[in-house]
Amino acid sequence: MRRSFKFLLRPTSKQAAALTQCLENHRELYNAALEHRRSAYGKAGVTVRYGEQSAELKEIRKADPGGQGRWSAGSQQQTLRRLDRAFAAFFRRVKAGRKAGYPRFKGRGRFDTVQWPAVKNGATWDSQPHDPVTRVSLLGIGHVRVHQHRRVSGTVKTISVKREGTRWFVVLSCDDVPAEPLPATGAVAGIDMGVVSLATTSDGDHLDNQRHLAATADQLADAQRKLARTKRGSRRRGKAVARVAALHAKVRRQRLDSAHKAALALVRAYDLIAHEDLRITNMTRSASGTVAAPGRNVAQKSGLNRSILDAGWGVFLTILAYKAESAGRELIAVEPRDTSRTCSRCGHCVKENRVTQAEFQCVACGHVAHADVNAAKNILRAGLALREAAEAA
Repeated sequence: MRRSFKFLLRPTSKQAAALTQCLENHRELYNAALEHRRSAYGKAGVTVRYGEQSAELKEIRKADPGGQGRWSAGSQQQTLRRLDRAFAAFFRRVKAGRKAGYPRFKGRGRFDTVQWPAVKNGATWDSQPHDPVTRVSLLGIGHVRVHQHRRVSGTVKTISVKREGTRWFVVLSCDDVPAEPLPATGAVAGIDMGVVSLATTSDGDHLDNQRHLAATADQLADAQRKLARTKRGSRRRGKAVARVAALHAKVRRQRLDSAHKAALALVRAYDLIAHEDLRITNMTRSASGTVAAPGRNVAQKSGLNRSILDAGWGVFLTILAYKAESAGRELIAVEPRDTSRTCSRCGHCVKENRVTQAEFQCVACGHVAHADVNAAKNILRAGLALREAAEAA
């Protein structure tokens, strides 16, 4: 399995300054490579590819020994590959008829990650079992201390350094990470995602939705008002931006922590978990419409979108997927259509079955249940049917 391990870096002041300069030089390289591609195609109709730009690195490094020449050629190649992937994704979206999203130039604060190949190319993971201090060696920066809070397994393939606000992190992408299967429990469950509860199981258990963004909303609104009153380019504005970023980072960490704990509880309890195959991007699309055809219930839809995004369904399902794979559990995504309207006892499906957001009462057989529990049972039934069909095929 491929897994990533993220640790906090503890650089000295000189190392932090070097890391900042490293990011800036890689940002300049990214923007220059993007301009090269744009100009070549716009003026001559020529498509420039990664191989050509990578071949020019030698001359670029020679011409700028104190800037681009200071850093690893391997990390610069990774930056050029990053641009190449951005163009590949752009052409893929164009071909699919979706909103294209042409690759953008990266401004300051919009380029926060540099990646190195972990094989003698400017970065080395120096962790040793007997060494009390873990360090990562980065060309041009030195041996930077790492707060390693868990064991790294597998083979380290790439090493990335990421800036988040005022903090620095190292991310190790590892291949051949061994699975850690859990003992079988014999239990199966369906889960229904929600905003009142993050998830409800077919057994009737509710996983709390902590609403981290809502809890920080007042502080965030105050910080954003102060930011709006500052002058662009001033020192006060820099501090205000850092404050807003720190609050968002705190919410992100809290949401991630809650998702890990909830996913781990499910994986430990069940051998098979069925969940809705949700299209979260479509579900949280704005309802404002256009001038010619304005949307309806825009304020209500906006509030629902905010609640869905605050719950972090996408983060939770992603974490649940890799935890289930590592633990040897089975995860099945099912079509969510009508799962909340169908009676889990008799199968009758009409919208009148859903009395309120929390109450379900079948108009055919009279079955009464919590609406989310009823939906979770339908999801489990659909998941088991999919598994049987796959085994029979």
